[in-house]
Amino acid sequence: MFTRKMLARKTLVQLVSSLLAVGLLSATLFAEPTAAARYDNQIQTTVTRRMAAKSQFSGVKSSVEDGIVTLTGTVDLYQRKLDAAKAARKIANVGGVRNLITVAGPGVPDAQLEATLVKKMRYVRAGYDSTFDYFAIDVKDGVVAIEGQDRTGVGRDEALADIANMPGVKDVIDNVSVAPVSPMDDGLRLRAERAIYRDSVLSKYALDPARPIRIIVANGHVTLYGTVDRKMDKEVAGLRANQIFGAFTVENKLQVAGASQPGAQQGM
Repeated sequence: MFTRKMLARKTLVQLVSSLLAVGLLSATLFAEPTAAARYDNQIQTTVTRRMAAKSQFSGVKSSVEDGIVTLTGTVDLYQRKLDAAKAARKIANVGGVRNLITVAGPGVPDAQLEATLVKKMRYVRAGYDSTFDYFAIDVKDGVVAIEGQDRTGVGRDEALADIANMPGVKDVIDNVSVAPVSPMDDGLRLRAERAIYRDSVLSKYALDPARPIRIIVANGHVTLYGTVDRKMDKEVAGLRANQIFGAFTVENKLQVAGASQPGAQQGM
């Protein structure tokens, strides 16, 4: 049996051990930011030098705390905001970048900016992939929201690059998904393309590099996007799509040119 003296000694040992553990934990927590902070001056010097080396970053300012770089100031293009953060991120011992840079380039009316972006992206993505992706653009206060689906991710990257380099763009919200890899979906895409573009009523849409009828396939589900000339063209496209072997569902979201589309984003 433990005597009262032995119990007291055991309690004392446990208390000392606990205090030592707390002390070691506190020292560790205190040492972590100190270790990160010791590179702050070096990082700050390098960031300042790199920003000063390029005229497009002349309005960018920086500060560093515990290895985290905070960028402020202004640039004239959204792409340059991205480039500044990328340059800072490449510096040795940088733990992260807070990009608070403001895009202060020329102001462009939202409607004008939206129309310009839609037109540009329609015609730079001509070819095989353009049939199987769809993007919708919406602009508010210079902030561009883009959504849709891309078959490979290449079209999405190209579209985002176009947006980032467009004067008037203040920020970008990317909601574009990349289609899952699926041999079944690839076969379904080709069957849908043949069924739609080989129809005598719809074949004219294959002549335009913008290809208004977009065929989006994800896990066996087919959705049609784009713009057609007449209501009958939309109905025929839906009919042909519903006859495709292997399609689980078909959703016809084609718009008719000139028809009122309340709240619709401009798609391409």
